Amino acid sequence: MSAETSNANTEEYEGRLLELIKDKPEGISNTNLKQCLSDVPLSDLTIVINKLLKSGTLELFKTKDDLLYKFKDPSKKTTVKGSDNEEKIVYKIIEEAGNKGIWIRDIRFKSNLNMTQLNKVLKSLETKKIIKAVKSVAASKKKVYMLYDLEPDSSVTGGAWYQDQDFESEFVDVLSQQCHRFLVQRMEDAVSQGGGPLMIRNRSYATSSEVQKFISDLGISKVSLSITDMESILYTLVLDNNAERTAALNGNGFLYKATNKFLPSPGLVKTTCGLCLVADKCAAAGSVNPRVCTYLTDWLNGS
Repeated sequence: MSAETSNANTEEYEGRLLELIKDKPEGISNTNLKQCLSDVPLSDLTIVINKLLKSGTLELFKTKDDLLYKFKDPSKKTTVKGSDNEEKIVYKIIEEAGNKGIWIRDIRFKSNLNMTQLNKVLKSLETKKIIKAVKSVAASKKKVYMLYDLEPDSSVTGGAWYQDQDFESEFVDVLSQQCHRFLVQRMEDAVSQGGGPLMIRNRSYATSSEVQKFISDLGISKVSLSITDMESILYTLVLDNNAERTAALNGNGFLYKATNKFLPSPGLVKTTCGLCLVADKCAAAGSVNPRVCTYLTDWLNGS
């Protein structure tokens, strides 16, 4: 292939990619982008993407599950370019921090600006809606700065389990109960269908995607819960011995199953005698006997 043909193809791919991304102001994932441009060789697509990222025409964001590309608003680029040098320096520092943001102390250290100058610059950039301040769950009295259009990382917001920096314990408890109910129902359905023990066991397992769909259909969550969120809740069930987890055969994630609870311990086992390591040597005439046992005496006295 000649150089002219190669350049023509690259320009064509670039035009198609820009047209595709401009039609999706909310951004397009790396996976969807490859699917929409499946006829474009991956090597050529990579070259075009890198070129547009370098020129500032595209913005790259990292979500929980994929990469996200957005068309960069020319007006915002013009605003920053037309600003003074101090604003350009601060903007560049904040841009490099990505969606995890950066503390004002670190901005001051990197920009070498005094506090009065820095506060003035930050206020100006916030007014122009180029950057924004976000409260971090890591430190309630501190804020981190990031670009205005970025979605804060879960390490900053706390993810789905936090609302206005407060941990939603009741919400997590409800989700745990409903996830466990789903797993129990799955196990009961497997038993009712019959078959051998191995078949029943295999039918009892559920994927995190299936649990996510169940929770979504219930409509008990005001926020969209990802697979990662579901994995977190399901793992708490595992730690509480309400579920067991095993790796999927295809190596893609885990499978979960409700556990069969043990029978409650009889009362005798909970007494001092039931826990005694030398109970088999205890006798009325021996050196170990109930009359001189201090542990039994303390237990009877409620100590």
